[in-house]
Amino acid sequence: MKKEVIGPNQLLALIILFELGTAVLVPIGLESGHAVWLAILIALPGGIVLYLVFAHLYLQFPNQIISGYTRSILGPWLGWPVSLLFLPVLLYNGSRNLREAGDLLISASYDKTPILIINSIMIIAVMYILSKGIEVFARTAEIVLWIVIIMGCICIIAVISAGLVEYKNLFPLHMSDYKQALKSAYPNILIFPFGELMCFTTILPHFNKSRKIKKTGIAAIIVSACLLSFTHAIEMSVLGENLYSRTAFPMFTTITLVNMANFIQRLDALVMLTLIIGAFFKLTVYCYAAVAIANDLFKVNDTSRLVVPAGVIMLFSSFVSAQNYSEHMNDGKTFLQTILPVFCAVIPILLLLIHLVRRKFGLYR
Repeated sequence: MKKEVIGPNQLLALIILFELGTAVLVPIGLESGHAVWLAILIALPGGIVLYLVFAHLYLQFPNQIISGYTRSILGPWLGWPVSLLFLPVLLYNGSRNLREAGDLLISASYDKTPILIINSIMIIAVMYILSKGIEVFARTAEIVLWIVIIMGCICIIAVISAGLVEYKNLFPLHMSDYKQALKSAYPNILIFPFGELMCFTTILPHFNKSRKIKKTGIAAIIVSACLLSFTHAIEMSVLGENLYSRTAFPMFTTITLVNMANFIQRLDALVMLTLIIGAFFKLTVYCYAAVAIANDLFKVNDTSRLVVPAGVIMLFSSFVSAQNYSEHMNDGKTFLQTILPVFCAVIPILLLLIHLVRRKFGLYR
């Protein structure tokens, strides 16, 4: 079977869409107050360092995903169960992305539709595109990225032209604001969304130009961080700190305020489409990562056979994990602060350190 490959442009598009994903959908960095846009930029260097950890591990084990080189570094007896622990984390976090996309659609337009129906349609789309392979998925991202950029520019121009932006909501910045931004950036924003790039440890083996792996990834992360920072700055400037922190979907709320001469309004459809696209690509990457690790651990010959079970697990987890959106967000805060940092940062960094020690002292057989 021909190995599926993706190029620099596809990887760039995938990372940008993944990073935007639900990070542009929900309020982030609430601890930093009106300096949330600054907190994102402060977290950027840490996100680049984490990605370099993932990239270095890939370059050391170019034909293996994270579950493969975890067993190579830690040994099969310890590496296999550690790798297995990634599965519930990926499936659960993927289901959270599915839930957030479904809640957005329900709150915006489909308030009479059961969340099961909405989430089922999205997960079917995820399973379909994954059945076509990672190469098709990556090429789709390359095309869709331009659509997202165009729609995003239209929305931003409309918000600014409507005179909704109040720069006083972003400034001034005092020393306490910088401290809060730093506290919010590390570890919260570092892990969500930058640390979630751990999922790409299952995609990087398909990259066809290893020499550009670091340059491409870093460029994508910088672009993503700038877009996130600018977007949340616009939301904060329009809504203010109080409303921003209380709104479930700040971007959607912001765009509904646009009304230019009673003619240009109701641009929320563009925002909904942009957010659903981002959530779809992030959910698909999570699903693919879970499937790839399960395939590696259990040696399944046909990877597509695992797509449906993974999708079904994500689907039912999305609406049974929390009774309402408030409970969903509270659970997510606990998950972000306790479990996700271990799998997105602690374990990869430990793997790199152990690998360097074993290689230095010739402990590999």
